[in-house]
Amino acid sequence: MINYLIFGLTYAFACVVQPGPFQAFLFSQSIKNGWRKTIPLVFAPLLSDIPVIIFVLLVLTNVPHEVLQVLQIAGGLFLLYLAYTAYKAWQTFTPNVEKDNSPQFTVFKAVLVNLLNPNPYLAWSLVLGPMLIKSWNEAPVNGIVLLISFYGSMVIYSIGLTALFAVARNFGPGIIRISIGISVIAFAAFGVYQLWSGIVDFV
Repeated sequence: MINYLIFGLTYAFACVVQPGPFQAFLFSQSIKNGWRKTIPLVFAPLLSDIPVIIFVLLVLTNVPHEVLQVLQIAGGLFLLYLAYTAYKAWQTFTPNVEKDNSPQFTVFKAVLVNLLNPNPYLAWSLVLGPMLIKSWNEAPVNGIVLLISFYGSMVIYSIGLTALFAVARNFGPGIIRISIGISVIAFAAFGVYQLWSGIVDFV
């Protein structure tokens, strides 16, 4: 159980600080409206991921075990790719903290932003989906711990990141760049672990 708890906590952190469309809109809205007014938007993934989770699990629970093994290896490669893209973002991280005059986002619009983001689909197809099925087959409580630790910590991390975005204008973006650097290490570590586990299980 503890392994899935740690995975959920650390993988959520890596996902939250990974630059993407959802993080970009959180950044712009927190700069414009302040972190307190932006906080409700961090709950958007809890709504937008529901159809993604249902679809992916319906597919993955009806495929042979060998397919899940291949997906685990592919998930490891995907995590290594995320580590590479996070590293490139870390190298070139120069956030624009100018005043954003775009319309204020609602939670509904935030959900749409995340639904159109390919990362949740890839993450659930290649990483979280196979991991959830594996943990649930071992013991249902393991699957529940994985879900709660991932989404619970994702909300907490997103609130913290939103606050960092809001103060970036006054205190500089250094702490955000450090967070991206930590995500590089986390993605790389998980990628190597999942790739190795998938290969060993496949052989």
